[in-house]
Amino acid sequence: MKNLKKQRRIQVIAVAVVALIASTALIGYAMRDGINFFRAPSQVIAEPPGPSEVFRIGGLVEEGTLVRGESETISFNVTDGGASVPVTFKGVLPDLFEENQGMVGTGRYIDGVFQASEILAKHDETYMPKEVVDALKAQGVYVEPES
Repeated sequence: MKNLKKQRRIQVIAVAVVALIASTALIGYAMRDGINFFRAPSQVIAEPPGPSEVFRIGGLVEEGTLVRGESETISFNVTDGGASVPVTFKGVLPDLFEENQGMVGTGRYIDGVFQASEILAKHDETYMPKEVVDALKAQGVYVEPES
């Protein structure tokens, strides 16, 4: 009787482990397109991602590079102080988007240009996304604003 209980307990544990592995694999498979890694311009220049990889880039909009064309396409450079990456975006920019301000873009790096599908800008005068602040601090460009 004790041997039967022990065998049943081992079977339950084995089924639970298999179910946990299967559920983890299914969650990972479902999220594969929803995970966007953040990269600073210096990281993009040092190790350019493949053209099919969707990722987020952030930094400051470089002064003097914002060009609004006659069409919906806007181009500018994003920098972290160490490197600068050209960005193109087709669509309407956020109201608070301007030069020397923080931004985060989602898109692909194709032929040396980041083609953004989404652009986010800071939402007040003191906010900047944590990833952007960390990247700028690493380059020695960012200084904390005084409260």
